[in-house]
Amino acid sequence: MGITTSLILIAAGAIMRFAVTAQADGFSVHTVGVILMIIGIVGALLSIAFWASWGGFGRRTVVETRRPAREETIIR
Repeated sequence: MGITTSLILIAAGAIMRFAVTAQADGFSVHTVGVILMIIGIVGALLSIAFWASWGGFGRRTVVETRRPAREETIIR
C-alpha cells in the first residue's frame, strides 16, 4: 500500500466518520470510517518506514582510495 492509497483511505474514513449522517440497521457507518482511518494511518507509517530504509534512486556507494603522499626530494 502506498502513500496515495493510505491518504485516500484516511480521507474516505474521515468523510464516513464526520460527514455522513445516514444510519442503517446492523451497520455503523461511523465505525467503518474509524476502521478505514486506522488502516490508512498504519499503511502510511509502514510505507514511510519502507521508503526510509530503501534509500531511493541514484544512491551509490563511492569507494575512495587514497594514495600515499609522495616524498619530495629536496635539492640543495
